[in-house]
Amino acid sequence: MSAPSSSASLLAPTTFRNFVSLNNELTVGGISLTHIEKLLGQTPYYAYDKNLISQKIAYLKEILPNKVSLHYAIKANPYPSLVQFTSPLVDGFDVASKKEMLLAIQAGMPSKKISFAGPGKTAADITAAIIAGVTLHIESINELNTVQEIAGQLDLIADIAFRINPEFELKSSGMKMSGGAKPFGIDEELLPDILSQFPLPHLNLRGFHIYAGSQNLNSDAIISAQKQSFALAKSLLGLLGAGVHIDYINIGGGLGVPYFKNEKALDIKPISANLAALLATFQQDFADIEIIIELGRYLVAEAGIYVSKVVDKKVSRGITYLVCDGGLHHHLANSGNFGQVIRKNYPVAIGNRLTDLSNIKSTNTLEEVSIVGPLCTPLDILADKILLPIANVGDYVVIFQSGAYGASASPKDFLSQPQLSEILL
Repeated sequence: MSAPSSSASLLAPTTFRNFVSLNNELTVGGISLTHIEKLLGQTPYYAYDKNLISQKIAYLKEILPNKVSLHYAIKANPYPSLVQFTSPLVDGFDVASKKEMLLAIQAGMPSKKISFAGPGKTAADITAAIIAGVTLHIESINELNTVQEIAGQLDLIADIAFRINPEFELKSSGMKMSGGAKPFGIDEELLPDILSQFPLPHLNLRGFHIYAGSQNLNSDAIISAQKQSFALAKSLLGLLGAGVHIDYINIGGGLGVPYFKNEKALDIKPISANLAALLATFQQDFADIEIIIELGRYLVAEAGIYVSKVVDKKVSRGITYLVCDGGLHHHLANSGNFGQVIRKNYPVAIGNRLTDLSNIKSTNTLEEVSIVGPLCTPLDILADKILLPIANVGDYVVIFQSGAYGASASPKDFLSQPQLSEILL
């Protein structure tokens, strides 16, 4: 056994606090990892706990002001069974492609409660959305003109909302979507001229979409952005001509989840209190306007795990490697190749050797390992220099916080490895 290095990280006992274990083996939806493998006939796989998803949605609906509607951003996890499950639990869907739009419709969500955002929509995307009655979030002046032209050709009314690139940004966010030059939305300063032209033939203006950033664990930063979003929305309402009314204001989301050591869960209570205060302040301005908060990662990330199996164990010049049948081709974000500047470990466990490591008295039951996948690239890392219970070939490596941007955000065909499975339990 290799000696632990000073840089090795220890798995916190709270990592799997949301999941139930039986005989030291993780379960999802009451089914053990071993039985899930037999059910699917393979590893690797993603498993999502439907109870954790419904609990998160129920908690948000309880704590957020009643006037705030909750939309699920399908891009976070478009697994069809998961989308179908969330459909009756949320107030709407936000989609980023024609395929996601069709999935949302087939999941039973009314078209009026589906919005379609994202730059680079094709004529086919726009045509399908107009026919389906889905609201298009306009990202550029050119797109606005294209939508109007296609709606005229179809002799239909296109429902639209303007996605706005505000001057402010969501500070401390993992991905900044506003402030400065961005491919997303129409720059705030261009809106006065555009809005002065409404009403326009074949277009029904339904709302504004102000999305400043994502993956934020700083409640003060989110509160600041929401205050600025409400103020911006009020100023935009003042630019609308007589007879032009909007249905909703989508203030985005940005609520993050903790992935790495020393990160703390976001405190929702002050955010909810701030929203309540803003709604009271702008009560007259937004009296008949729906306020939408759009969340993806926050609803599903913590409800999912990625499971692969140890197929080899080796020691190379003092470093112990667990080699697994899954890797970055299934979970690009965990490998550190989906936006991390400096790679850090997601929460990891040996899924059939769950132990409260804080109670372990002897290091003889632990070893420091690096966990890698089967690909011929040094980038294929599941965990690096981490202390775990001693594992053997056939054991399960579990990556937590894997319910969002997992399978669909990964190059599954890279090096032509076998495909993985997904299941909602």
